[in-house]
Amino acid sequence: MPVARALRPAFVRLRFLRSVWRRWFLWVLLAILVLALLVTVVWLAGRHEIEQTQSALERDTADAVADLRGDLQRNSQTLRASLAGDVNAEQWEARAAALLREHREWLRLEWLDPAMHTLAASDTPYRRRVFDEQRRAESFADVSLACVTARKLVAPAFSPSHYVPIAQGNGLEVMEMCLPVEGGGYLVAAYSLRDILIELVAPTLSRGQEVAFTELDGTRLVAIGAQRRMGTRVFTAQQLIDLPGAPVMLRVDGWRAVPDLFPNVLTALVTGISIALVSVLVLLARDTRRRQRAENDLADALAFRKAMEDSVITGLRARDLQGRITYVNPAFCEMVGFSAEELMNGGREAPYWPTELAHEYQRRQAVRMAGAVPPREGFESVFMRKDGSRFPVLIFEAPLINAHGLQTGWMSAFIDISEQRRIEELSRASQERLQASARLATVGEMASLLSHELTQPLAAIASYATGSLNLLQAKGPSGDSDHDDVAMAVRRIAEQADRAGQVIRSVHDFVRRRDRTREAVAPQALIDAVLPLVRLQARKLGVDVEVVLDERLPMVYCDRTLVEQVLLNLARNGMQAMDVPGLADRVLRIKVVRAGAIGRGAEAGTPADARRWLEFSVTDFGAGIGDDVAARLFTPFFTTRSDGMGLGLSLCRTVVEQHGGVLIFEPRQPRGTVFRFTLPTV
Repeated sequence: MPVARALRPAFVRLRFLRSVWRRWFLWVLLAILVLALLVTVVWLAGRHEIEQTQSALERDTADAVADLRGDLQRNSQTLRASLAGDVNAEQWEARAAALLREHREWLRLEWLDPAMHTLAASDTPYRRRVFDEQRRAESFADVSLACVTARKLVAPAFSPSHYVPIAQGNGLEVMEMCLPVEGGGYLVAAYSLRDILIELVAPTLSRGQEVAFTELDGTRLVAIGAQRRMGTRVFTAQQLIDLPGAPVMLRVDGWRAVPDLFPNVLTALVTGISIALVSVLVLLARDTRRRQRAENDLADALAFRKAMEDSVITGLRARDLQGRITYVNPAFCEMVGFSAEELMNGGREAPYWPTELAHEYQRRQAVRMAGAVPPREGFESVFMRKDGSRFPVLIFEAPLINAHGLQTGWMSAFIDISEQRRIEELSRASQERLQASARLATVGEMASLLSHELTQPLAAIASYATGSLNLLQAKGPSGDSDHDDVAMAVRRIAEQADRAGQVIRSVHDFVRRRDRTREAVAPQALIDAVLPLVRLQARKLGVDVEVVLDERLPMVYCDRTLVEQVLLNLARNGMQAMDVPGLADRVLRIKVVRAGAIGRGAEAGTPADARRWLEFSVTDFGAGIGDDVAARLFTPFFTTRSDGMGLGLSLCRTVVEQHGGVLIFEPRQPRGTVFRFTLPTV
């Protein structure tokens, strides 16, 4: 008993240890069983995967062989239907060329007579010519054997494949098909084994496979398809293609990644993890619904804001505190012509800054980044589009504050004010035209007043001159030189007074738009009328006057007084243009010719009509007319002289156009200006 009591603690301790070891053994055994189960499942899954892959590859190979046999049979039927018949060589070659364009697997089609002589042949248009006379002679024995077999079978027969070298060390594996036709002849189609794989076999197979033709002993003839990648396993299937006369093997190699442990273990663990995830999904479902509602609300808010930003025509731009663009709306992109990516990846210097104003913009941006508050009413600036054109903008800026009340940058709004500026310019031009019209009306009133006020003094001058002339004639006979000079002077006074009256009456009629008196006048008479006044000013300015008139010029139908004023005005302008210090050659040329390419004759486009107009030209040798002056030369009240009114050329053009002619000017080479106008002839 005492011994038993003494040994009881030892037995209890041993029993505890045995139970502990038993539990550990059970856990280890359970782990081993689970591991063995997982390994078995992985091995079975991999084995099943391999068998499925191999079975699928064999099915694909069998289907490809069946399709290939059918395609070859259809090809022979196509040849028989298209080329076997009563046709000549030219018709046969045309049909053969059409078939070769439809069948890339054919290299050559031949028509042979019973003695194996070539009657016609056609090569594929997709390759350079493969067969020449020497190469064809080398392979003709195989073709003859295939044709003999075909004649025996009364069906298509194939020759063994043979290698045909081509340029640059390359070559093709070629197989001939011979088809007997009625009358004892043959149709021979040369197949490219590689093109058969490409055109007839490859479309039926999947990606990641290599397909090849091999001999019965396994020698590879041709192959196409994907290259084997590292870490992949090869699956091979072979199928015999029993072609009459030349059986070949079709071999298909498939590349597939070797099944590893991880995907299968993952598949086995999905079930266990799914059970654990169910409880998590239950807990997450409620949170997911709340998150979904929040995301929907946020998406609606973002879509609403995006729709607002896209609909406005005001350009919007956001910049961070370093001056980089962080956001632009479509209106701003359309305004400057740059995409959002180009603007936001452009750095601190924006691509729409004009080069000449870049320093000013950088300074303004530095001031803004320093915290200066922009004016609430905005400010104007100039931007540059992507094509280089400039346009004015009105800019409004405000600090960009985030949800925590901190400034993260600046928000700017831009308004293109090009149209506003254009409208303002049109308004200004309209105001100027209204003012010019008012000045013209004032000038018309002044001209009417002057013509009324000056008519009586001029009439008195003419009367006194006529009376003085009568007195001189009454006092004594002519013959005294002094007496004659005084008489001549008085006569000139009377003529010029009468001429001044005519001018004033013409101006009065011109201002009041009355019909003026037109008459037939000789061009020489118009020139002679203004020549004394022109020469008077020419002597003062040192100008030589040249007059050039064509022979037998017709008379012009015009208002003589107004046309003389036009000639006089143009001549004076030409002489004043040469009144430049240092100008040696001062020549004024007045010329009258028949109009050819100017005037209504040019518009009509007929020589007969052109002869009905005369062209008057006044040429000076002055400094010429600049482009800025030429654009406004005929504008009323525009003048380059301090003492001019700017009405001379405008009135000259009006007078000429009222006669139906045109008044133009052009530069004279090497210097000077030519004014031309046309008048109608009688």
